[in-house]
Amino acid sequence: MTPVTGISRTATFETYDALLAHVRAGELGPDPAAQRVAVAFTTRQAVRHDQRSTGYRNEVLSLRLAEAVGSCAVEPGALPEGAVEDCAGADVARLLEHPLLPVRVAALDAYLMHIAPHTPRSGARPVPLPAGTSLEKSRARAKVVVELIDLPPGATVLVVGVVNSLLEALRSRGLRYLPCDLKGGLTEWGEAVVTDALAEAGRCDALLVSGMTLGNGTFEPLRRHALAHGKQLVMFAQTGSAVLPRFLGHGVSAVCAEPYPFFWLHGGPGTVHRYGGPCPERGR
Repeated sequence: MTPVTGISRTATFETYDALLAHVRAGELGPDPAAQRVAVAFTTRQAVRHDQRSTGYRNEVLSLRLAEAVGSCAVEPGALPEGAVEDCAGADVARLLEHPLLPVRVAALDAYLMHIAPHTPRSGARPVPLPAGTSLEKSRARAKVVVELIDLPPGATVLVVGVVNSLLEALRSRGLRYLPCDLKGGLTEWGEAVVTDALAEAGRCDALLVSGMTLGNGTFEPLRRHALAHGKQLVMFAQTGSAVLPRFLGHGVSAVCAEPYPFFWLHGGPGTVHRYGGPCPERGR
């Protein structure tokens, strides 16, 4: 089945709701009511890298649709009992209406990954990540992400979703940063982490934002801020890696998309996919 309105499977959209409406209507690809999720699972991890004094935990909901896996990170322990079982065998249309936002995001991600995987035809530029320790791979990914920011030294970046390797990479570029995370706390270097991203966005020249904002409902206000003020909004996306490229040119300036399996799951080589932004291989 082809899209009934002739809309490209890689089309971009002005808002998240607009994208969702077109997908629900079957206008980008196969009818989502006829597409069933075969496997639903969660991935949990606890991390404490060598050379780092602090650690963190992750939990991700993933849904398998044919060859594609869509994912959405959640706060550890936040998924209610039975949520995973409720997704297995369900059609995508029903999951796009699910009462839990992370389920809706993971279902949308799986559907978009299914109809338009991360390939050059979809606009993706693959970047290999070398094999290595968890910290080595974290730093390698951070370098790829930060290269998508086109700012001079001394500029300030709002970092939403604190990842210490990203902060290190910004420092190496001579960029200042304001760390923000809903959990608050301190960075590895004792810097205070603010909790209200939108309240702090006006102080910064660009935004570097985790795809997790899709799953907690804070993405759209940040996208609108970037669009209204002409600021770069660079997304690093394990959550919604196939969703976020759909907003390029509509507030999102670049995406580092990292579909499952993520770099922290294994020590071998991997691949992330860049959309938009400067191309370091051709110079800035």
